Amino acid sequence: QVQLAESGGGLVQAGGSLRLSCAASGRIFSISSMAWYRQAPGKQRELVASIGSGGTANYADSVKGRCTTSRGDAKNLLFLQMNSLKPEDTATYYCNVFQVFKTYWGQGIQVTVSS
Repeated sequence: QVQLAESGGGLVQAGGSLRLSCAASGRIFSISSMAWYRQAPGKQRELVASIGSGGTANYADSVKGRCTTSRGDAKNLLFLQMNSLKPEDTATYYCNVFQVFKTYWGQGIQVTVSS
């Protein structure tokens, strides 16, 4: 079993910044990749950013240039630095972990960007 706990969400003004954190615990062997997804009301869940064990990150077009994701040295931590936030970034953000051909999800954390 793997559990994921997100933190760092909240309310910010447009143009502000937030850093989300995800801590994985439980049966951690070798996490292949970690990712951030988000889902706004009435919209499909979308991939925001992902990062492999080698440190290569990928980003959705909507956040390129504004977000940076990274993994901690212990490899069970995932961060998402979000800058220049826009109201359209408002969503519930979910941490995702892929390990030994299994996918795990966090409960989600709310990010609200006011105009």
